[in-house]
Formats: sequence, structure tokens, C-alpha cells
Amino acid sequence: MATRNRTEVTEFVLLGLSGRPEMQPIIFGIFLALYLVAVTGNALLVIVAHADSKLQTPMYFLLSKLSCIDISLTTITVPQMLVHTLSVNRTIAFNCCMIQLFFFIAVASMEGHLLATMAYDRYVAICDPLRYSAIVSNRLCVRIMLTSWVVVSLNSLLYTVLVSRLTFCGNLVTHFFCDLTALLQLSCTRPVVNEMLIFTEGVAVVVSPFFFILASYTRIGIAVAHMHSVAALRKALSTCSSHILVVLLLYGSVIHMYLRPSSRYDLDQDRQVSVFYTVITPMLNPLIYSLRNQEVKGALQRLFRKPCISSWFANKEW
Repeated sequence: MATRNRTEVTEFVLLGLSGRPEMQPIIFGIFLALYLVAVTGNALLVIVAHADSKLQTPMYFLLSKLSCIDISLTTITVPQMLVHTLSVNRTIAFNCCMIQLFFFIAVASMEGHLLATMAYDRYVAICDPLRYSAIVSNRLCVRIMLTSWVVVSLNSLLYTVLVSRLTFCGNLVTHFFCDLTALLQLSCTRPVVNEMLIFTEGVAVVVSPFFFILASYTRIGIAVAHMHSVAALRKALSTCSSHILVVLLLYGSVIHMYLRPSSRYDLDQDRQVSVFYTVITPMLNPLIYSLRNQEVKGALQRLFRKPCISSWFANKEW
């Protein structure tokens, strides 16, 4: 259905990752497996962070919230894509599309704010360790998170309202979910206001946490350079390496996706990048933190040694 009037567009058609019918079962199987691994891994980190007394610190409190964000981010997009993959009807109602867009922008933006809070936690732990307990607490982290949720929700609402008021010339969305760039491509006229918003207010809300992270790690780098203890140096690098890798995975894809002129948009390439930060990154995050963190490894071992869990595995008939 093509239209020149937005009010006539009552639904969108999500074209998905491929239009080839023979590819749909393969895509379904791969993404179902990735989704289950992502949800299971992140849920396990949440359980460990709350159940293990040795992980009752601000850093692991924030790590558990990052896992919750990752579960939300992949759940907003992947289940619907899985249904559409094996269905002839790939439509989504206009209002449902706007709701998905709102939650996706809010949750994705919140991940950046959470990573910035984790960078501040690492900065204080390395640069001012004696005052760490006095400066950083779970209560402070909760306050920062609540403030961030208000900011990203208002930001997402603004984007969603502006997109919903566009005049669309069609309803075929070259994507597997209602993403901002894919919807802007359907606008009958160049959405100048939306593009200006991305490069102004969007930079302030979405990219400013990245600059804060850079500043924090610059200070951390200076402090590490002055460390004369090899053990302290190794501990600092071990503490920060996982977080740095997660930051690079997230912001590398986000900057490529959104902070470029509309003339350089490549919807096929955007779909591939979207898969990376909506599915692959949430799946990798718990693996990165568990494989590179001895405390998380120890907590996982203690969790599976608990009588109720070990007896369940022992009595399980495989």
C-alpha cells in the first residue's frame, strides 16, 4: 500500500532480514538460539549479582541493571521478528510501531547512561580508592538511574511524537523492527527537524555519556600510568577491560547507525548493524563479564554448588 497521506497509513509492513522464503527457517533458528542465549546469560548474571553476598557492591548492582537493560533491548525487537519470520503477515499497527520505537530508543539510550555510571564507579575505585565507600553507594546509583530514566524517556517521547507526525509515502519498512532511520526513509519530504534533533539533542542525550566515559578513562589512564605496583596495575586493567570492550561494542554501532547524514543511509547495511547491537551485543555482554572477571566466575561456581541447584541437576533425567 502506497499513500501520500500519513493518516491513511494504519499499519507498516516489516520486510525483515531477507525476502527469500527458503532463508526464513534458518533465520528463525539462528535468532531463536541467539535470543535464548542472551536472555539466559543476562538473567543468570542478575541472579548471581543479587544472590551472592560477595557481589553486593555498587559495581555488581550496576552490572545486574545492565543485564536487565540487555534483556529488555533484545526482547523489544527479537520476539516480534521471530513471529514475522515464519508468518506470511508481517504487518504491525501504526500505534504499535510507535510504541516499539519509543521503548527501543529509551532502553538503548539508557544503556549508554548506565555504562557512563559504571565508568564513574571504576574511576572512583581506581583514582580515589580510600573514599570509594563514602562516594559511591547503591543509593547513589539508584538516584542516577532514576534521573537517567526520566531524561531518556522524555528524549524518546520527543522522537516518537515527531516521527508519528511525519507524512509517509509508503508503509514498507526495510527492517525487522520499527527503527528510527528506516521510518525516516519513508517520509515524503526530508525530515529536517528530525535530522537536526538527532545531531543536537540526540548528541546531548545519547552521545554525551560516551564523552563522559572517555573523560573517566582518560583520568583512569593517567592514574594507571603512575602506578608503581605491578599487582595494582594488573587489577586496574582487569577491572576496566571488560567495561571498555562493552562500551566499544555499543557506541561503535550506535555512532555508525545514527550520527551520519541521511544521504549516507544504507538500509541493508543498517539492518546488519542493528542485528549486532540488538542481539549480538546483549548476548556477548554476560560472556565478557563472566569470562574476564574472577569474582563473577567464583559467584557462578558458588551458585551451582548450592544444594537446591546441584540436587536438581543430579536428579535431572537428560
